Amino acid sequence: MGFFSRLQPWRVIALASSLLWFTTANLHAASLISPGGLDLIRKSAEPFGLFTSRIYGGGLREKWMGVERKLGDERVQLALCDGDRARCASPAALRFLAIVDNARAREGRARLGEINRAINLAIKPMSDLAQYGEMDVWSSPLVTFTTGAGDCEDYAIAKFVALQMAGVSPDDLRIVVMRDTIRGEDHAVAMARSDDHWLTLDNRRMALVEDADVRNYRPLFVIDAHGVMRYEDAAPAAAVSRPDSAQPTAVNFAAPAGTGSKSN
Repeated sequence: MGFFSRLQPWRVIALASSLLWFTTANLHAASLISPGGLDLIRKSAEPFGLFTSRIYGGGLREKWMGVERKLGDERVQLALCDGDRARCASPAALRFLAIVDNARAREGRARLGEINRAINLAIKPMSDLAQYGEMDVWSSPLVTFTTGAGDCEDYAIAKFVALQMAGVSPDDLRIVVMRDTIRGEDHAVAMARSDDHWLTLDNRRMALVEDADVRNYRPLFVIDAHGVMRYEDAAPAAAVSRPDSAQPTAVNFAAPAGTGSKSN
């Protein structure tokens, strides 16, 4: 004889009512957890573990698109010089390729550290206003290596390209624009993923710092091989900004302070 058949009818009804209440209560409790709350539990694969949304307009994207157009020509020139160093007519390209050569001879974090150190030493810190007479000029690597000077985004762009040429996958490379909450200014760094950890290649220090250990900076934007994204405080992973609403705030890079890029 089955379990329910041994029970009196009123007990069956009571037991069924209890099961129905328990199931309904659990479903109701689950409905109180919003999708946003679940997203907070998940961690983004981007640096700093924050979610991002792709942007399709605004000044920062236009700056990066301008750099990308220049990079197309420079990659051709670098490839030609890389294939025939003796006939390379660009001293800047040869200096840049020498850094890439040394990095190719290393693996993993040592490769990243070599490029960070070498480019920090190869470029003299100088504001865009002092060098070009205008604010916020984003230079391609060969332009920066020709002048021998630049500010934080110029270091970051040069490292981004050098890392690619040294064999780091584009999926593991980023340029991140952050807000320095102490100085009240914006700062750009290259970032590379090694063993599932994002490391900063910063012109202000030689050491590679993991994103989880970065202090006093608030990430604003991240650039990858596909374009520019905005960091969101708690956005779903699939969120995408609309072209007509994606207008990033102005990025205000400060002039490098003395030889600060060579310290630490």
